[in-house]
Amino acid sequence: AGARRAASRERASSGARAAMTLTALLAPALVALLVSPASGRGGRDHGDWDVDRRLPPLPPREDGPRVARFVTHVSDWGSLATISTIKEVRGWPFADIISISDGPPGEGTGEPYMYLSPLQQAVSDLQENPEATLTMSLAQTVYCRNHGFDPQSPLCVHIMMSGTVTKVNKTEEDYARDSLFVRHPEMKHWPSSHNWFFAKLKISRIWVLDYFGGPKVVTPEEYFNVTLQ
Repeated sequence: AGARRAASRERASSGARAAMTLTALLAPALVALLVSPASGRGGRDHGDWDVDRRLPPLPPREDGPRVARFVTHVSDWGSLATISTIKEVRGWPFADIISISDGPPGEGTGEPYMYLSPLQQAVSDLQENPEATLTMSLAQTVYCRNHGFDPQSPLCVHIMMSGTVTKVNKTEEDYARDSLFVRHPEMKHWPSSHNWFFAKLKISRIWVLDYFGGPKVVTPEEYFNVTLQ
């Protein structure tokens, strides 16, 4: 009986040592998964503004054009609303999430570039009616979380811009590609069979909701006259 108990203790001890060895081997990989940026997103130093050291301070709220440019530049994605061509909801508003970029970090132009495919429902809608509205919010950054602002609160700044979605010309295509791929590197590996193309929203109207009392109206001229600092 004593021998059996000793053997049992030895097996338990060996099992514990094996588990500890396995844990030691897996620990670096687990840590890497937890701290490394996801390959599908910009990641640190590639347009990921969810890092306190990277997010610039919010411009004065009374300066609507500058706030609008700020939100556009720090946004990696937005909600694009189109007029649906789906049979069941034809003519209704239809929104989808679209990855965007107005330029490399610190070098934004204000032009919201997109990487689109004819296979997307939004593109089917835009082929029939290119008019759309793009909404971007600081809720996607640390700003609202750090201040305890609910995403729907006007204090959690968001902007709405309406216009027409157009395919960029050859002159602009290289800049659109660089702007999007630096923030969204996964795009480089999306299947070419989907016939991706670069587009942008040609802005006609802008609304900035950054405080109580309703949105500020910003013209495209005011918006593009802003120089980012």
